[in-house]
Amino acid sequence: MKLSTRARYGLKALIDLGLHCETEAVSIQSIAGRQNISDSYLEQLMAKLKKAGLVESTRGAGGGYRLGRPAEEISVGDVLRVLEGSLEAAQCSGMEDESACENHDICVTKYVWKRINDSITQAVDTMMLDQLIEESRKKQKEKM
Repeated sequence: MKLSTRARYGLKALIDLGLHCETEAVSIQSIAGRQNISDSYLEQLMAKLKKAGLVESTRGAGGGYRLGRPAEEISVGDVLRVLEGSLEAAQCSGMEDESACENHDICVTKYVWKRINDSITQAVDTMMLDQLIEESRKKQKEKM
């Protein structure tokens, strides 16, 4: 499975937002500038994240974006599914419905695909945004 720039930039933007939205809403321009992402591309990503409830926005002076729920309640998996869709590395019709696979009675590769998919799901669903924000804070302090 290869993640697109949507996932990579979207996750970077949410980490940045988590770092900077504690006192006020954060503008697209400030996130884009710090993360070196195009404003227009980031606007598209934020619209998807907003629709999913991962971010919320405020219009007008002092407006911008905030996390839609606490960072400890947002998993990397939540973000990736919103921006990428399914996270399955391999799809096999026999995993969902054995009758959909003509070789279901002799094929064992479905167990390989299921194990890989389950591992990915477990990994991304147990990494929480607050952990990444804290790690980012540590990296920034080390850099100083």
